[in-house]
Amino acid sequence: MSGAQRGPGRRAPRPGGATANGSLYERYKDALRRGHVAALRGRNDAAVDAYGEAAAIAPDRALPHASIGGILVKMNRLDEASTAYDRALALAPRDEGALRGLADVHVRMGRRTEAATTLDRLADSLDAAGRLADATDAARRALELAESRARRRQVEGFATRLRASSSGDEAAQRALDLALRQLEPRRIDEQPPTEVAPTDEEAPEREAGAASEAEPGAASANAAEEALEVAPAPEGVPSSETAPEPETSPEPEAVAEPEAEPEPLPEPAGLGIALGAAAEAALYAGDFASAREGLLAAARAHRRAGRLSAAVDACYLAIGLAPSDPDLHLLLAELYLDRGWRSQAVEKLLLLGRLADLDDDGAVRERLCALVTARLADEPRVADLCA
Repeated sequence: MSGAQRGPGRRAPRPGGATANGSLYERYKDALRRGHVAALRGRNDAAVDAYGEAAAIAPDRALPHASIGGILVKMNRLDEASTAYDRALALAPRDEGALRGLADVHVRMGRRTEAATTLDRLADSLDAAGRLADATDAARRALELAESRARRRQVEGFATRLRASSSGDEAAQRALDLALRQLEPRRIDEQPPTEVAPTDEEAPEREAGAASEAEPGAASANAAEEALEVAPAPEGVPSSETAPEPETSPEPEAVAEPEAEPEPLPEPAGLGIALGAAAEAALYAGDFASAREGLLAAARAHRRAGRLSAAVDACYLAIGLAPSDPDLHLLLAELYLDRGWRSQAVEKLLLLGRLADLDDDGAVRERLCALVTARLADEPRVADLCA
Protein backbone atom coordinates (compact mmCIF):
# COMPACT_ATOMS: atom_id res chain seq x y z
CA MET A 1 0.00 0.00 0.00
CA SER A 2 1.44 3.38 -0.97
CA GLY A 3 1.62 6.42 1.25
CA ALA A 4 -1.28 8.03 -0.66
CA GLN A 5 -3.49 5.02 0.04
CA ARG A 6 -2.94 5.07 3.81
CA GLY A 7 -5.32 7.07 5.95
CA PRO A 8 -4.25 10.37 7.50
CA GLY A 9 -1.98 10.05 10.53
CA ARG A 10 -1.28 6.37 9.83
CA ARG A 11 2.32 5.16 9.79
CA ALA A 12 3.69 2.38 7.69
CA PRO A 13 3.89 -0.84 9.72
CA ARG A 14 7.37 -1.58 11.02
CA PRO A 15 8.90 -5.02 10.56
CA GLY A 16 7.94 -7.16 13.50
CA GLY A 17 5.07 -4.94 14.62
CA ALA A 18 4.37 -5.17 18.36
CA THR A 19 7.37 -7.44 18.83
CA ALA A 20 9.70 -4.73 17.53
CA ASN A 21 8.10 -2.16 19.82
CA GLY A 22 8.41 -4.51 22.76
CA SER A 23 12.04 -5.16 21.93
CA LEU A 24 12.71 -1.43 21.73
CA TYR A 25 11.17 -0.89 25.16
CA GLU A 26 13.23 -3.73 26.62
CA ARG A 27 16.37 -2.15 25.19
CA TYR A 28 15.37 1.15 26.78
CA LYS A 29 14.78 -0.50 30.16
CA ASP A 30 18.06 -2.38 29.90
CA ALA A 31 19.99 0.81 29.16
CA LEU A 32 18.35 2.55 32.13
CA ARG A 33 19.13 -0.41 34.38
CA ARG A 34 22.78 -0.38 33.34
CA GLY A 35 22.89 3.34 34.00
CA HIS A 36 21.40 2.95 37.48
CA VAL A 37 23.78 0.11 38.39
CA ALA A 38 26.79 2.06 37.12
CA ALA A 39 25.65 5.09 39.12
CA LEU A 40 25.30 2.99 42.26
CA ARG A 41 28.84 1.67 41.75
CA GLY A 42 30.24 5.15 41.25
CA ARG A 43 31.17 4.46 37.61
CA ASN A 44 30.03 7.87 36.46
CA ASP A 45 31.29 7.76 32.87
CA ALA A 46 29.65 4.39 32.27
CA ALA A 47 26.42 5.71 33.78
CA VAL A 48 26.41 8.73 31.45
CA ASP A 49 27.01 6.44 28.44
CA ALA A 50 24.18 4.09 29.42
CA TYR A 51 21.73 6.92 30.06
CA GLY A 52 22.76 8.47 26.76
CA GLU A 53 21.95 5.18 25.04
CA ALA A 54 18.51 5.18 26.71
CA ALA A 55 17.94 8.75 25.50
CA ALA A 56 18.83 7.74 21.95
CA ILE A 57 16.44 4.77 22.06
CA ALA A 58 13.56 6.84 23.47
CA PRO A 59 14.21 10.47 22.47
CA ASP A 60 10.81 11.56 23.84
CA ARG A 61 11.59 10.50 27.42
CA ALA A 62 12.85 13.03 29.97
CA LEU A 63 14.17 10.52 32.53
CA PRO A 64 17.47 9.67 30.77
CA HIS A 65 18.38 13.36 30.44
CA ALA A 66 17.49 14.06 34.08
CA SER A 67 19.58 11.05 35.12
CA ILE A 68 22.53 12.32 33.08
CA GLY A 69 22.16 15.66 34.84
CA GLY A 70 22.39 13.99 38.24
CA ILE A 71 25.58 12.13 37.32
CA LEU A 72 27.19 15.25 35.85
CA VAL A 73 26.47 17.09 39.12
CA LYS A 74 28.35 14.35 40.99
CA MET A 75 31.24 14.87 38.55
CA ASN A 76 31.10 18.64 39.23
CA ARG A 77 30.40 19.31 35.53
CA LEU A 78 27.72 21.82 36.41
CA ASP A 79 27.32 23.61 33.07
CA GLU A 80 26.77 20.28 31.29
CA ALA A 81 24.39 19.18 34.05
CA SER A 82 22.36 22.34 33.55
CA THR A 83 22.12 21.59 29.82
CA ALA A 84 20.99 18.03 30.52
CA TYR A 85 18.27 19.22 32.90
CA ASP A 86 17.15 21.80 30.32
CA ARG A 87 16.77 18.98 27.76
CA ALA A 88 14.66 17.00 30.22
CA LEU A 89 12.44 20.00 30.94
CA ALA A 90 12.01 20.71 27.22
CA LEU A 91 10.43 17.22 27.00
CA ALA A 92 8.59 17.34 30.34
CA PRO A 93 8.28 20.90 31.71
CA ARG A 94 6.95 19.66 35.06
CA ASP A 95 9.49 16.88 35.63
CA GLU A 96 10.15 17.09 39.37
CA GLY A 97 13.59 15.49 39.31
CA ALA A 98 14.80 17.83 36.57
CA LEU A 99 13.41 20.92 38.31
CA ARG A 100 14.98 20.00 41.62
CA GLY A 101 18.26 19.12 39.95
CA LEU A 102 18.39 22.36 37.98
CA ALA A 103 17.65 24.40 41.11
CA ASP A 104 20.49 22.61 42.89
CA VAL A 105 22.89 23.35 40.03
CA HIS A 106 21.99 27.05 40.14
CA VAL A 107 22.60 27.12 43.90
CA ARG A 108 25.99 25.44 43.52
CA MET A 109 26.96 27.99 40.89
CA GLY A 110 25.85 30.91 43.03
CA ARG A 111 22.84 31.75 40.86
CA ARG A 112 20.36 32.28 43.67
CA THR A 113 17.79 34.17 41.59
CA GLU A 114 17.74 31.50 38.86
CA ALA A 115 17.45 28.79 41.52
CA ALA A 116 14.51 30.59 43.11
CA THR A 117 12.78 30.97 39.73
CA THR A 118 13.17 27.24 39.11
CA LEU A 119 11.75 26.46 42.54
CA ASP A 120 8.81 28.76 41.73
CA ARG A 121 8.07 26.53 38.75
CA LEU A 122 8.40 23.45 40.94
CA ALA A 123 6.02 24.89 43.57
CA ASP A 124 3.39 25.65 40.92
CA SER A 125 3.74 22.15 39.47
CA LEU A 126 3.46 20.43 42.85
CA ASP A 127 0.46 22.56 43.79
CA ALA A 128 -1.27 21.65 40.54
CA ALA A 129 -0.62 17.97 41.35
CA GLY A 130 -2.34 18.35 44.74
CA ARG A 131 0.90 18.08 46.75
CA LEU A 132 0.38 21.17 48.89
CA ALA A 133 2.99 20.38 51.56
CA ASP A 134 5.69 19.80 48.95
CA ALA A 135 4.63 22.96 47.09
CA THR A 136 4.88 24.95 50.32
CA ASP A 137 8.37 23.60 50.96
CA ALA A 138 9.55 24.48 47.45
CA ALA A 139 8.08 27.99 47.70
CA ARG A 140 9.73 28.50 51.09
CA ARG A 141 13.13 27.52 49.69
CA ALA A 142 12.62 29.94 46.81
CA LEU A 143 11.87 32.73 49.30
CA GLU A 144 15.01 31.87 51.27
CA LEU A 145 17.12 32.16 48.13
CA ALA A 146 15.64 35.38 46.73
CA GLU A 147 13.29 37.49 48.79
CA SER A 148 10.42 39.17 46.96
CA ARG A 149 6.89 40.33 47.76
CA ALA A 150 5.38 37.92 45.27
CA ARG A 151 7.20 34.95 46.81
CA ARG A 152 6.29 36.02 50.33
CA ARG A 153 2.61 36.26 49.29
CA GLN A 154 2.82 32.82 47.71
CA VAL A 155 4.29 31.25 50.84
CA GLU A 156 1.65 33.01 52.98
CA GLY A 157 -1.09 31.65 50.74
CA PHE A 158 0.29 28.12 50.84
CA ALA A 159 0.68 28.31 54.63
CA THR A 160 -2.93 29.45 55.06
CA ARG A 161 -4.22 26.58 52.95
CA LEU A 162 -1.89 24.11 54.63
CA ARG A 163 -3.03 25.16 58.12
CA ALA A 164 -6.63 24.52 57.13
CA SER A 165 -5.95 21.09 55.66
CA SER A 166 -3.00 19.53 57.54
CA SER A 167 -5.06 17.81 60.33
CA GLY A 168 -2.45 15.50 61.83
CA ASP A 169 -0.28 15.02 58.76
CA GLU A 170 3.29 15.15 60.11
CA ALA A 171 4.89 16.09 56.81
CA ALA A 172 2.34 18.85 56.24
CA GLN A 173 2.81 20.16 59.78
CA ARG A 174 6.58 20.26 59.32
CA ALA A 175 6.23 22.13 56.03
CA LEU A 176 3.86 24.58 57.71
CA ASP A 177 6.20 25.15 60.67
CA LEU A 178 9.16 25.83 58.38
CA ALA A 179 7.11 28.21 56.25
CA LEU A 180 5.87 30.16 59.28
CA ARG A 181 9.41 30.34 60.63
CA GLN A 182 10.59 31.78 57.32
CA LEU A 183 7.76 34.35 57.27
CA GLU A 184 8.26 35.46 60.85
CA PRO A 185 10.72 38.37 61.24
CA ARG A 186 13.57 37.84 63.68
CA ARG A 187 12.93 39.55 66.99
CA ILE A 188 15.59 41.58 68.76
CA ASP A 189 15.23 39.55 71.97
CA GLU A 190 16.14 36.40 70.01
CA GLN A 191 19.64 37.66 69.21
CA PRO A 192 22.36 35.64 70.96
CA PRO A 193 23.76 37.34 74.09
CA THR A 194 27.33 36.87 72.88
CA GLU A 195 26.85 39.85 70.58
CA VAL A 196 27.38 42.14 73.63
CA ALA A 197 31.11 42.59 74.08
CA PRO A 198 32.28 41.60 77.59
CA THR A 199 34.30 43.96 79.73
CA ASP A 200 37.96 43.26 80.39
CA GLU A 201 37.06 41.94 83.84
CA GLU A 202 34.31 39.68 82.55
CA ALA A 203 36.21 38.22 79.61
CA PRO A 204 38.30 35.58 81.48
CA GLU A 205 35.23 34.37 83.37
CA ARG A 206 33.14 34.13 80.19
CA GLU A 207 35.87 32.28 78.35
CA ALA A 208 36.17 29.79 81.19
CA GLY A 209 32.40 29.36 81.30
CA ALA A 210 32.18 28.88 77.52
CA ALA A 211 34.91 26.24 77.66
CA SER A 212 33.12 24.32 80.42
CA GLU A 213 29.78 24.55 78.61
CA ALA A 214 31.23 23.40 75.29
CA GLU A 215 32.91 20.35 76.81
CA PRO A 216 29.84 18.02 76.86
CA GLY A 217 28.41 19.38 73.61
CA ALA A 218 29.08 19.07 69.88
CA ALA A 219 32.84 19.48 70.17
CA SER A 220 33.18 16.53 72.53
CA ALA A 221 30.86 14.47 70.34
CA ASN A 222 33.05 15.13 67.31
CA ALA A 223 36.17 14.36 69.32
CA ALA A 224 34.64 11.11 70.55
CA GLU A 225 33.77 10.06 67.02
CA GLU A 226 37.23 10.92 65.76
CA ALA A 227 38.76 8.92 68.59
CA LEU A 228 36.58 5.93 67.74
CA GLU A 229 37.61 6.11 64.10
CA VAL A 230 41.32 6.51 64.81
CA ALA A 231 41.88 4.00 67.60
CA PRO A 232 39.65 1.61 69.57
CA ALA A 233 41.20 2.62 72.92
CA PRO A 234 41.84 6.40 73.15
CA GLU A 235 44.75 7.48 75.31
CA GLY A 236 44.94 10.38 77.69
CA VAL A 237 41.31 10.24 78.80
CA PRO A 238 40.75 10.24 82.60
CA SER A 239 39.61 6.88 83.92
CA SER A 240 36.36 8.39 85.23
CA GLU A 241 35.34 9.25 81.66
CA THR A 242 36.33 5.92 80.10
CA ALA A 243 33.24 3.74 79.59
CA PRO A 244 34.69 0.31 78.58
CA GLU A 245 36.46 -1.91 81.12
CA PRO A 246 40.23 -2.49 80.62
CA GLU A 247 41.12 -5.33 78.28
CA THR A 248 42.85 -7.09 81.20
CA SER A 249 39.52 -7.78 82.90
CA PRO A 250 39.14 -11.55 83.42
CA GLU A 251 35.47 -11.53 82.46
CA PRO A 252 33.43 -8.68 81.00
CA GLU A 253 30.51 -7.59 83.13
CA ALA A 254 26.95 -7.48 81.84
CA VAL A 255 26.40 -4.70 79.34
CA ALA A 256 24.09 -1.99 80.67
CA GLU A 257 22.47 -1.37 77.27
CA PRO A 258 22.20 -4.64 75.30
CA GLU A 259 22.56 -4.52 71.53
CA ALA A 260 19.67 -5.38 69.24
CA GLU A 261 21.77 -8.33 68.05
CA PRO A 262 23.68 -9.54 71.16
CA GLU A 263 27.34 -10.34 70.55
CA PRO A 264 29.57 -12.44 72.81
CA LEU A 265 32.38 -9.90 72.53
CA PRO A 266 32.54 -6.93 74.91
CA GLU A 267 34.20 -4.69 72.34
CA PRO A 268 31.97 -3.94 69.27
CA ALA A 269 34.77 -2.03 67.56
CA GLY A 270 37.04 -5.05 67.89
CA LEU A 271 34.29 -7.23 66.48
CA GLY A 272 34.08 -5.10 63.34
CA ILE A 273 37.83 -5.27 62.84
CA ALA A 274 37.80 -9.05 63.33
CA LEU A 275 34.94 -9.54 60.89
CA GLY A 276 36.64 -7.29 58.34
CA ALA A 277 39.86 -9.31 58.61
CA ALA A 278 37.92 -12.56 58.11
CA ALA A 279 36.18 -11.07 55.08
CA GLU A 280 39.52 -10.04 53.55
CA ALA A 281 40.84 -13.56 54.10
CA ALA A 282 37.79 -14.97 52.30
CA LEU A 283 38.31 -12.49 49.49
CA TYR A 284 41.93 -13.54 48.97
CA ALA A 285 40.81 -17.17 49.01
CA GLY A 286 38.35 -16.48 46.20
CA ASP A 287 35.25 -17.03 48.34
CA PHE A 288 33.41 -13.91 47.21
CA ALA A 289 30.08 -14.83 48.78
CA SER A 290 31.64 -15.20 52.24
CA ALA A 291 33.64 -12.01 51.72
CA ARG A 292 30.47 -10.09 50.91
CA GLU A 293 28.66 -11.48 53.96
CA GLY A 294 31.65 -10.75 56.16
CA LEU A 295 32.00 -7.16 54.97
CA LEU A 296 28.29 -6.54 55.48
CA ALA A 297 28.51 -7.93 59.02
CA ALA A 298 31.64 -5.86 59.68
CA ALA A 299 29.86 -2.71 58.50
CA ARG A 300 26.97 -3.37 60.88
CA ALA A 301 29.33 -4.03 63.79
CA HIS A 302 31.29 -0.85 63.06
CA ARG A 303 28.03 1.08 62.97
CA ARG A 304 26.96 -0.25 66.37
CA ALA A 305 30.36 0.79 67.75
CA GLY A 306 29.98 4.29 66.33
CA ARG A 307 32.78 3.81 63.77
CA LEU A 308 30.73 5.21 60.90
CA SER A 309 33.62 5.87 58.53
CA ALA A 310 34.82 2.28 58.93
CA ALA A 311 31.27 1.05 58.30
CA VAL A 312 31.00 3.08 55.08
CA ASP A 313 34.39 1.79 53.89
CA ALA A 314 33.30 -1.82 54.49
CA CYS A 315 30.14 -1.21 52.44
CA TYR A 316 32.15 0.27 49.57
CA LEU A 317 34.43 -2.79 49.53
CA ALA A 318 31.40 -5.08 49.49
CA ILE A 319 29.77 -3.16 46.64
CA GLY A 320 32.76 -4.07 44.48
CA LEU A 321 31.71 -7.72 44.97
CA ALA A 322 27.93 -7.25 44.73
CA PRO A 323 27.14 -3.94 43.02
CA SER A 324 23.37 -4.49 42.92
CA ASP A 325 22.92 -5.90 46.43
CA PRO A 326 19.99 -4.02 48.03
CA ASP A 327 21.16 -4.90 51.56
CA LEU A 328 24.37 -2.98 50.99
CA HIS A 329 22.74 0.05 49.45
CA LEU A 330 20.04 0.25 52.13
CA LEU A 331 22.70 0.05 54.84
CA LEU A 332 24.70 2.76 53.07
CA ALA A 333 21.61 4.97 52.96
CA GLU A 334 21.20 4.51 56.73
CA LEU A 335 24.87 5.31 57.29
CA TYR A 336 24.57 8.45 55.17
CA LEU A 337 21.66 9.53 57.36
CA ASP A 338 23.66 8.71 60.50
CA ARG A 339 26.40 11.03 59.23
CA GLY A 340 23.91 13.74 58.32
CA TRP A 341 24.48 13.27 54.58
CA ARG A 342 20.80 13.62 53.70
CA SER A 343 21.23 14.40 50.01
CA GLN A 344 23.43 11.35 49.43
CA ALA A 345 20.90 9.15 51.23
CA VAL A 346 18.03 10.53 49.13
CA GLU A 347 19.99 9.98 45.92
CA LYS A 348 20.78 6.40 46.96
CA LEU A 349 17.14 5.64 47.72
CA LEU A 350 15.90 7.19 44.48
CA LEU A 351 18.26 4.98 42.48
CA LEU A 352 17.19 1.91 44.46
CA GLY A 353 13.56 2.80 43.80
CA ARG A 354 14.20 2.93 40.05
CA LEU A 355 15.96 -0.43 40.13
CA ALA A 356 13.10 -1.95 42.16
CA ASP A 357 10.64 -0.68 39.53
CA LEU A 358 12.68 -2.03 36.64
CA ASP A 359 13.11 -5.43 38.33
CA ASP A 360 9.55 -5.44 39.73
CA ASP A 361 11.05 -6.21 43.16
CA GLY A 362 8.33 -5.64 45.72
CA ALA A 363 10.45 -6.82 48.67
CA VAL A 364 13.13 -4.18 48.07
CA ARG A 365 10.49 -1.48 47.65
CA GLU A 366 8.85 -2.51 50.94
CA ARG A 367 12.15 -2.22 52.83
CA LEU A 368 12.96 1.05 51.09
CA CYS A 369 9.58 2.47 52.11
CA ALA A 370 10.12 1.39 55.70
CA LEU A 371 13.35 3.40 55.80
CA VAL A 372 11.70 6.41 54.14
CA THR A 373 8.82 6.31 56.63
CA ALA A 374 11.12 5.97 59.62
CA ARG A 375 13.73 8.58 58.76
CA LEU A 376 12.71 10.63 55.71
CA ALA A 377 8.97 11.12 56.10
CA ASP A 378 9.42 14.88 55.71
CA GLU A 379 11.60 14.67 52.59
CA PRO A 380 9.64 15.68 49.47
CA ARG A 381 12.23 14.22 47.08
CA VAL A 382 11.33 10.66 48.13
CA ALA A 383 7.62 11.23 48.69
CA ASP A 384 6.65 9.50 45.45
CA LEU A 385 8.66 6.35 46.20
CA CYS A 386 6.00 4.96 48.48
CA ALA A 387 2.92 6.85 47.30
